[in-house]
Amino acid sequence: MQIILLERIEKLGQMGQLVSVKPGYARNFLLPKKKALRATKENIAHFETQKAHLEAQNLKRKQEAEHAAKALENVSVTLVRQASEMGHLYGSVRPRDIIDALADQKISVSRGQVELPTPIKTLGIHQAKLVLHPEVFAMIKVNVAQSEEEAMVQAEEA
Repeated sequence: MQIILLERIEKLGQMGQLVSVKPGYARNFLLPKKKALRATKENIAHFETQKAHLEAQNLKRKQEAEHAAKALENVSVTLVRQASEMGHLYGSVRPRDIIDALADQKISVSRGQVELPTPIKTLGIHQAKLVLHPEVFAMIKVNVAQSEEEAMVQAEEA
């Protein structure tokens, strides 16, 4: 299925590009979230008339995201979890846990903005990626420990 991207999508393309994707991906993700339009003659003409306006909106959102990323540069969250003697967690740390910890610091992010490269299943300091804009992201530290004292020791060592 041919679509026109309305914003930059990682591993797919830039705003305004005409790309071919699988119909299910377009129908279930891109079109409902208003990230793309079907590539019909009418939609292509409509996009060309709206292109300058969309680029201006995108630039404004990107600048706001860059400002927020600077504010999140040195943010870290501490999560206290039960673990075995070997340091393996009973369960795992999910994006929801990180969102709740950030909310305690008065930072609001949505679930879709938190990306974990792999599930966090061990004690220690890990990295989480916050996607603030398709082109802007911030890395935060996630300190997973069995107690607050242990978390402070881990933070000093890092």
